[in-house]
Amino acid sequence: MAVSLDGYIDDMVPERLYLSNDRDFDGVDALRAECDAILIGAETVRRDNPRLWLRSEERRAARATAGKPENLLKVTVTRSGDIDPAARMFHHHVEAGKPLVYTTFEGAAKIGDRLDTVAEVITVTDPDFWGALLDDLGRRGIARLIVEGGTHIHTAFLASGLADELRYAVAPLLIGQAEAPRFVGPAEFPGGSRRRLEFLDASVLDDVVVLRYRPKGTSATAPGS
Repeated sequence: MAVSLDGYIDDMVPERLYLSNDRDFDGVDALRAECDAILIGAETVRRDNPRLWLRSEERRAARATAGKPENLLKVTVTRSGDIDPAARMFHHHVEAGKPLVYTTFEGAAKIGDRLDTVAEVITVTDPDFWGALLDDLGRRGIARLIVEGGTHIHTAFLASGLADELRYAVAPLLIGQAEAPRFVGPAEFPGGSRRRLEFLDASVLDDVVVLRYRPKGTSATAPGS
């Protein structure tokens, strides 16, 4: 994800806010190319209406040469069922098959048959919603998943201890709007506030700094303690 200096991932202006720069967008594109599927939440679908495709022709061609679909399988999650079948993720670059929509009983009832022609809707009945979702993706042959938000999705994966790597791009902006979405919401994260994530590396991409951490390789004590 990309965040402002004060921890926001968007502002309250209707037009989309681009926190990343061209070099960071290219880095994310390269990371996408290494994955099998991409997941975003329904709120991100509603706010940004992304296509979720690989921008680079060279990366798409390389995937095809390797026997993979040129673009990733697209996945979204909606507990409420509030999702538009006209959203661009359902109609652009779906070489990997119909996008998947994971939802609850209530969400599936609201969706009804509205998505039948553009997506596969999966009702999750397991109390461990996120673990069941990942198990189902694994059964479908998804070995590597890139998760791109928004707030609820980031919070769920990190609070459930399901993220293997965290890529955190910091943009030189201050948003400061109390109602704007943040990187994560309130939650009980594994280990609590004293746990330190394992630092992997940092890179400077013009005016954006990208930090990488391994959430699963962590310590409850500070370095040198």
